[in-house]
Amino acid sequence: MTITRRLLLGGGALACAAPRGPGAARAQSAATQPIATLPDKPIRLLVPNAAGGVADLAARSVGQGLSERLGRPVVVENRPGAGGTIAAQALLAAPADGSTLMVATNAHAISVSLFRSLPFDPLRDFAPVGLMGSFGIAILVAPGSPLRDVAALLAQLRAAPERHPIGTISVGSTQHLAAELFKASAGVDALTVPFTATPALLTSLMRGDVAVAFEIVAPVMGQVRDGALRALAVTSPERSPSLPEVPTLREAGLAGFDVTSWNALVAPARTPPAIIARLNQELNAVLAEPGLRATLRAAGVEAGGGTPEALAALLRGETAKWRAAIERAGIEKQ
Repeated sequence: MTITRRLLLGGGALACAAPRGPGAARAQSAATQPIATLPDKPIRLLVPNAAGGVADLAARSVGQGLSERLGRPVVVENRPGAGGTIAAQALLAAPADGSTLMVATNAHAISVSLFRSLPFDPLRDFAPVGLMGSFGIAILVAPGSPLRDVAALLAQLRAAPERHPIGTISVGSTQHLAAELFKASAGVDALTVPFTATPALLTSLMRGDVAVAFEIVAPVMGQVRDGALRALAVTSPERSPSLPEVPTLREAGLAGFDVTSWNALVAPARTPPAIIARLNQELNAVLAEPGLRATLRAAGVEAGGGTPEALAALLRGETAKWRAAIERAGIEKQ
């Protein structure tokens, strides 16, 4: 499971009224624009995560497909760090001609509420191109745990919350915020313990230091299938195709619960709408290919697609949802 051990997400993530600002206007009008010819040069695809994570895998898989369709190289550049800020600044400094794109993750929607200041506006300064893929979060227990379902977990947390901490990875990650949203939705007040990375989290879970762990499905699905971990539920609104036997939190009684991590393509806000329309067309064609869909699914990712407008709505909804979750959890801005 090495491809996702170094996953850095915010990870995150999920539709609202029309956005404001130049980026939103361009996204809204992209579908009605004529299809443009892109500049005859390589396309840079910036990834705000280290190589080996879900975002990196999706970028390389989609990038290869785009390269074949567009007849030019798509060069993936990993720009990890600072909650995605490094990659975002590199994108906004690049020409707005379709030759530089970025993978946006849940961190893109979370960052505005997690940081005291940003050198950009996550909604206004980026033009949505399209959703690449989405993936859920699993609620995990050790194989020897007496907990068999979410009802038993909730009973335990309500009876003695101080004795049953919840483990996640770093503060502000989608996993961490999913745990906080779970606590708020279920009306429990257990301690959330963040760890630096997935291995440390799972080690603590196996030792019994935490009662339950929230983690992305992709890096743990092999262990769940092998019986090394047990999944009580997933946080997405529908069951994960990677773990179809595991129920959702909605099925477990938390009506409306939805935390879905995602990866998407964005461009600088000043990119001409006709170019956005061309990129969206090519992205949808790539994501429709059975081989690409199988590659993503093997990594625990369901291929996306859709319009720039749909992605803009996703970004707005996610930004509002995580702002509320962060405020409710009392997480200090970094």
